[in-house]
Amino acid sequence: MSGDTNSGSENGAAFGRGPPADRTPQELLEFGVVNLDKPPGPSAHQVSGWVRDMLADSYGRLATPTAGNGENSTDRSQASDSAGDREGIGAGIDRAAHTGTLDPTVTGCLPVLTGRATRLSGALLTPKEYVAVLEVHSRLPEDFESIVGGFVGPIYQKPPRKSAVSRRLRVREVYKADVLDAEERRALLRIECESGTYVRKLCHDLGLALGTGAHMGDLRRTRAEPFGDGALVTLHDLADALAAVEGAGEEIGGVERENAVALSAVVQPAERALVHLPRLTIAHSAAREVANGAPVYAPGVLGYDSPLRPLADRTAHDGANREGGEEGPAEDSGKGNGDEEPLVACYTPDGAVVCLGELVGDPEAQRGTVLDTERVLV
Repeated sequence: MSGDTNSGSENGAAFGRGPPADRTPQELLEFGVVNLDKPPGPSAHQVSGWVRDMLADSYGRLATPTAGNGENSTDRSQASDSAGDREGIGAGIDRAAHTGTLDPTVTGCLPVLTGRATRLSGALLTPKEYVAVLEVHSRLPEDFESIVGGFVGPIYQKPPRKSAVSRRLRVREVYKADVLDAEERRALLRIECESGTYVRKLCHDLGLALGTGAHMGDLRRTRAEPFGDGALVTLHDLADALAAVEGAGEEIGGVERENAVALSAVVQPAERALVHLPRLTIAHSAAREVANGAPVYAPGVLGYDSPLRPLADRTAHDGANREGGEEGPAEDSGKGNGDEEPLVACYTPDGAVVCLGELVGDPEAQRGTVLDTERVLV
């Protein structure tokens, strides 16, 4: 396993986006992810549209030099032009995509990809975690917890009538179902499940199994791997961070470093959305070939790592072509079989993602194809 790592040579020169930690605010907006705390009321589609519009407006103001700033305005314009000359940079913000729809009444973890990062959405059809209120139509039976436990494993589901997918019977897997609290006719459940599982339908089926009838009350998504609810961002947080960046002084692409760092806590580099995937590091010269349509060959591979994934390690469905559940219709990731291996994320030595693909060879090999690309991101 080898690769050209001489940054002074033509083949080894840095290619594509720079290191995630060194990106300007404009670059973050063009290729970022927001771990949004969806409020009750609007649909996930509406929220994504609001995020897109907020980022597009802010991007436009950052890209436009402010009259009267003299030399600093020139520097800011030149910094913007320099960023626009780099591959994959300067495209603006014309889109945003959530990674799984939530009903208007449902709250919680809604990762929203921005700009060119929307091409990553298929890689985030990952296991989800919910906390749900089960409203039971009669007293809870004594064996309630054991009945709930009986739903762990593969289950049959038919989407509800009000759904965006075809109503055909399909199999989804529940990885874990815990009873957090219970009273006479109500229970609080924590559900870990495969992407595309309808929690509302699960609550209905639980009521049938209990013999009492039941329906779902409140529902909150607490995890959409690799994102959890420990560092959620509200729409107000996003608006405040964008306002702070726009009002900052002139230093790095028109923004002081501390403000750029503050923005990255709200709009994270899109690579954050891929930490659950196996990681293949390639030389800059190999990244340039990938951008031109080539697969990844063994001589360009510098390293390979497959991280431990807390939820996804219980399933082989990562990146599978799945229709949505409580999180709605899912995008085709290029995988047609849920039993296939997950996608692999390919990075430069600087930590910038280059592509997603399927591992077809040994990363330790000296020759041959190691990875067939499915989505080129530079």
